[in-house]
Amino acid sequence: MNPMALMKIKGMFDKFQSNHPKVPMFFKSAAQSIGEGSIIEINVTTAEGKTLCTNMRVTREDLELIQQIKQMV
Repeated sequence: MNPMALMKIKGMFDKFQSNHPKVPMFFKSAAQSIGEGSIIEINVTTAEGKTLCTNMRVTREDLELIQQIKQMV
């Protein structure tokens, strides 16, 4: 990956953390509790009031990805 693009993403992520401090804290806490077989559910409510929802059962491969992401952050 391009180092300049990485720096840009880092700056954007820092700004995101500043704007939404509870979100990274939530993910950090949740990542410690997630295990194989856990269910992750995501809900989005649009500005118009429409609700979108999905869920997934966590697999061993998903846990490997979560571990990699935790090491990056």
